[in-house]
Amino acid sequence: MTPERLWMTAIALRKRGYRRLAKRVKQLNSLIYHNSLAAGCDVSPDVYLGHHGMGTVVHDNVTVGSHVRIWQNVTLAVRAPAGSPHRIIIEDNVVIGANAVVITPHLQSVRIGRGAKVGAGAVVTGDVPAGATVVGVPARVIREGAS
Repeated sequence: MTPERLWMTAIALRKRGYRRLAKRVKQLNSLIYHNSLAAGCDVSPDVYLGHHGMGTVVHDNVTVGSHVRIWQNVTLAVRAPAGSPHRIIIEDNVVIGANAVVITPHLQSVRIGRGAKVGAGAVVTGDVPAGATVVGVPARVIREGAS
């Protein structure tokens, strides 16, 4: 079973009220693939985790759109409690490179626009425009995309 399928299973179980079972599936995913993929996320079923999502950490308050590719060792962290309105929203067709970090400012949200690319090792702390490519620490736009 793939890490994506285990993640979708944990999310589905949690939405149906089987929180303990969802936690067990999440723990199995973590044990096999060395990741931490929260069951409280809202994730499109066609998400792709490069290299089996090894080392990837995703907070509960994350929304992932369609055709999103997330490579290994990516951290998606929201600096707010699970269930709060503060989120990371990753729109459709986004690519997040290996070792990238997307972290919200305290009690705020971050949106990665449709078709954006986050370079490997980038640290994103603010919104990324649709179609843009961002790299560096802190991340800066190196190419504007068509919106």
